[in-house]
Amino acid sequence: MAQHSIKARAKMSTGDVADIKILIMHPMDTGLIKNAKTGEVIPAHFIKQLTVTLNGKTVLDADLGIAISKNPFFDFRVKGAKAGDALVINWLDNLGDSDTLQTSVS
Repeated sequence: MAQHSIKARAKMSTGDVADIKILIMHPMDTGLIKNAKTGEVIPAHFIKQLTVTLNGKTVLDADLGIAISKNPFFDFRVKGAKAGDALVINWLDNLGDSDTLQTSVS
């Protein structure tokens, strides 16, 4: 993808806990809905794998499916973080599309 589909913010909370917020711009089509104008079924197009690493260690590994809404938002906390730590977010969808964002904890 030419432009990142991922927006993320990772900020230190209290002690060694980081708050991580991720927004992924993705249609998340279920394959069960018809186009209102044509009546044709809109093919399934959804994120199937989401992985988040902190300094190379996996902190989130999620298998997703059609039950996730369009432009999904994820919000979670990670213990053992510190400012400046490297955060890598990667997703892969059922059509083979993917995106990766590298950022750091602030």
